[in-house]
Amino acid sequence: MTTIDAAILVLRLVAGLTMAAHGYNHLFGPGGVAGTAGWFASMGLRPPRVHATLSGAGELAAGIAFAAGLLTAPAAAFIVGSMAVAAVIAHRKNGFFVFKDGYEYVLMLAVVAACVAAIGPGKASLDRALGIDATLDGGLGSAIAVIGGVGGAAVLLAVSWRPKAQAE
Repeated sequence: MTTIDAAILVLRLVAGLTMAAHGYNHLFGPGGVAGTAGWFASMGLRPPRVHATLSGAGELAAGIAFAAGLLTAPAAAFIVGSMAVAAVIAHRKNGFFVFKDGYEYVLMLAVVAACVAAIGPGKASLDRALGIDATLDGGLGSAIAVIGGVGGAAVLLAVSWRPKAQAE
């Protein structure tokens, strides 16, 4: 294994397992799906329970797949999309820094996922073991992650996000 392959493996493991933990928390954290649904409802996502369940399950599954290097580009697309939705709905208004609940954290996860999709999952991946890494690397992997993720986020926001009007 080369240094680059080892570095990609570490990026996939850290970002993927972080995303999986994020999804697990949405499903099984202190408030569970009901708590996540209440939080989503307060931000204008409709129907909130459906979004809480699907985002939690999707983040858990995509995080595990990304960490394992399985269908890396589609897993990266889910991560990019989920983090784009979070950036717009929950963090954009707070600025950049995470200590102010800004978009710093979600931006980093999305960019790491997109970059790994562009580079490819590396030798220590299930994609390599299954022989599909070469077909989803480079421009195609990048397009799947970025266009799929941002496009999916845009559709979700257009269809399901109904924020309350701000008082003037």
